[in-house]
Amino acid sequence: MRLAETHAAETHAASAGAGEIASTRAAFFVSGLAMAAWAPLVPYAKARLGVDDGTLGLLLLCLGGGSLMAMPLAGMLTARLGCRRVILAAAAVIACALPVLTVGADVAVVAAALMVFGAGLGTIDVAMNIQAVLVERASGRAIMSGFHGLFSLGGITGAGGTAAILWGGAPPLAAALAVMAIMAALMLRFGGRLLRHGTGSAGPAFALPRGPVLAIGILCFICFLTEGAMLDWSAVFLTDVRGVAAAQAGIAFALFSVAMTAGRFLGDRLVQAAGPTLVLCGGGLCAACGLTLAVLSPWPAAALAGFVLVGAGCSNVAPLLFSAAGRQRSMPEHLSVAAVTTLGYAGVLAGPAGIGLVADHVGLGTALLGVAGLLTLMAAASPAVMRVTRGAERA
Repeated sequence: MRLAETHAAETHAASAGAGEIASTRAAFFVSGLAMAAWAPLVPYAKARLGVDDGTLGLLLLCLGGGSLMAMPLAGMLTARLGCRRVILAAAAVIACALPVLTVGADVAVVAAALMVFGAGLGTIDVAMNIQAVLVERASGRAIMSGFHGLFSLGGITGAGGTAAILWGGAPPLAAALAVMAIMAALMLRFGGRLLRHGTGSAGPAFALPRGPVLAIGILCFICFLTEGAMLDWSAVFLTDVRGVAAAQAGIAFALFSVAMTAGRFLGDRLVQAAGPTLVLCGGGLCAACGLTLAVLSPWPAAALAGFVLVGAGCSNVAPLLFSAAGRQRSMPEHLSVAAVTTLGYAGVLAGPAGIGLVADHVGLGTALLGVAGLLTLMAAASPAVMRVTRGAERA
């Protein structure tokens, strides 16, 4: 029975075409849109609940906790129920939780809503990457970076659009409902072309990462740690170390995000021309050099240029690692993609906090140089990891 399901999934995947590619792009855009839409709403939630920074920090951990708990289960559900059901269900959960975050006046209610919101985000993240692995394989060409580019574009749209609605004087609930409407429209338009099947892989519902999957997950952890560092520490570095005004320091993450988005939209052609190993290794070195430039240069303009290089270097790392997770054969795809996603997300959550702890003892600049060192190690390990996954694909 399992062999028949696997054969049916592979046969269906082989027919994947423009519709499946478009539906995958829509799923990535929706995920980025919803995740980023929450950021401008955080100050409103804090004011409505009347909590201090410490309590707010604990509340925000509920979002990450919900995601981390859901990700391993999401791989199993996608394998058994198919990408379409899981992605549509997760999108519905996210859309229903977002308005609660804008009106909930009780800490317990908002904490529960954040857990549900995070679980939806974690679930759609795993399911859409599994679909992306299957669609990319069926297409016979590199298209993963473009999918992740849509996630980045969704993030820019979600954060910018929500901020614009709020800036125009509309209440937070109106902004959340607008995001819901966009999500619903995209899922109604493209949801029917999402893959009905999952991976068709046999295996347990959950397993600890091992072999190539563990190596890929560690590299993904480093990449996502770097992204988290840029989100939480780039502006702080400019203000505290380079003396840039707080109102202007936010441009660092904006430039990083734009460079990452542009790099992802160019990434598929770059991978086709230069090969995944060179792009992955070169990206790690580019990000490491950019972060080193940002820390060691005494000029704020050079620091901004360094953050641009970090965004460009990191842009195609995660897409290539997810593709590699789909190629390896040491674990079923639904387990490998879920494990890599979970390890990567752990980097976003734990990395910035770890940088803060290190910075307390040796300074923020030195802590960021430590991240540059990790990026260099990632670049050095990339050829071996890619060689193993290519060998698995040929086998």
